[in-house]
Amino acid sequence: MYTEANRKSAEAARPAGAETPTETAAPPETPASLAAAEPAVPAAPAVDAKGRPLAVVPATVPWLEVAIFVVIAFALAWLVCLPLWISGKGLSDPLAVQVYGAVMMFSPLVAGIVALTVQRKRAKRARRPMASVPRYLGIGPLRPIGRVIWMTVAAFFGTFVLVVLGYLVASALGWLTLDLTGLSGFRTQLASIPGAESLPIIAALAIYLGLMLFGSLFNVIVTFGEESGWRGWLLTSLRPLGTWPALLIVGVIWGLWHAPLILLGYNFNRPDITGLGFMVGGCVMVGILFGWLRLRTGSVWPAVFAHAALNGSAGMLLALVMGTSGPTPDPALITLLGVSGWITSAIVIAVLIATGQFRRQPELGIKIKPAPAGAEVPVEPATAAPGAPTTPEMAPRD
Repeated sequence: MYTEANRKSAEAARPAGAETPTETAAPPETPASLAAAEPAVPAAPAVDAKGRPLAVVPATVPWLEVAIFVVIAFALAWLVCLPLWISGKGLSDPLAVQVYGAVMMFSPLVAGIVALTVQRKRAKRARRPMASVPRYLGIGPLRPIGRVIWMTVAAFFGTFVLVVLGYLVASALGWLTLDLTGLSGFRTQLASIPGAESLPIIAALAIYLGLMLFGSLFNVIVTFGEESGWRGWLLTSLRPLGTWPALLIVGVIWGLWHAPLILLGYNFNRPDITGLGFMVGGCVMVGILFGWLRLRTGSVWPAVFAHAALNGSAGMLLALVMGTSGPTPDPALITLLGVSGWITSAIVIAVLIATGQFRRQPELGIKIKPAPAGAEVPVEPATAAPGAPTTPEMAPRD
C-alpha cells in the first residue's frame, strides 16, 4: 500500500535537480478526433424501391443455370432445323431455310427465360436478392436515354460500315474483286429484273439501300430472340469470371449453336467441321464487339440492332460492291464472319482496348429509394469486371 512515508522516501532518493514526474494530460478532444473514433457508417446499398440491387452481376457464376441454358438452346435449335435434315432437301429451299432459321433464333430467348426462372427461384430460397429481370437482361430501363439511343443508332449504322470494311480488307488481300465505281455486279442484278434496267441508277440504288435498311430493321424482331439470350442472360451470368473470359465463352457457345445450319453448308458452303470452325471464329470476334456494346451501355438494345444490321446487310452490300470480272469469292474468306471479318473486328477491338473502352461498364439508371442521412447511394453504379482496377475511368462519362 502506497503511503505518505513511501512518497517522502522516494523524494529523498531522487537526485538533486531532477524534475518531479507529473501526469501527462490527455490532448483535448477535437471534432476531428471524435469523428475518427466513431465507427464508420456503411453506405446504404444501391437498391431500387423494391429493395432489389441495382448491380446486375451475380456474386458467382450460376453454373447449373448456364448448363440448363446451353442444353435448351442447342436442343431447340436442332429440333427446329430437323425437317431440313430428315427431308434430305438441306438448303435447297431458301424460303424454308429462312423460316426455320428465324424460328431457331428464338431458342436463346426461351432458354434464357427457363434459366432465369430457375436462377431466381434458387436465389429466393437462399435469400439472395437479384436485380430485376429487365435490368439483368439489359432490356430496361432505358436510362440514361441519350446513351442508350445514340449507341443503338451508332451500332446499327456502324455495322454497315464494318461489313464494307471487311470487304475492303478482302479486296486488299486479293480474295474479292470490287467494282465501286461501275457497280457492275449491281447492274447485272438490275438487268435480271424485268423493267428495273430502265430505272436511273441513282433511283435504283436508293430503292436497293432502302430495302436493305427496312430489312435490317425488320430483323430486330428475331435478333432480339438471340441477343436477349446471348448478351442478355448468358453474358451477364458469366461476368463473375471476368470480362474477357465471359466474352470468349459466349462467342464459342454462340458459334457452336449455329451447327444445325452450318453443317448443311450455310454461310460458308462448307458442310463439315471446317465450316463450323469458321463460324465459331466469326462469332467470337463479332461477339466481342456485340458484347462490348452490352457492357459499355448496360443495355442489350445496341447489340440487338447491330445483329439485325449484320443479318440484313451482309449479302446485299456484297452484291452491291462486288465486281463481275473476278472469280467467285470464298465466303469463308470475305464475309464479316470469315477471315477478313476477323481482321477487321480485331482492329476495332484493339482500338477499343487502347482507349480503355472495356473498363467502362456502367449500369442502366434507375430511381433509388431515399438513403439514410449521410449515406451516399450512386444513381448509376459502375460495374467493374472482377480483377479490373477501381479507377475513375470505370465511371460512366456520358
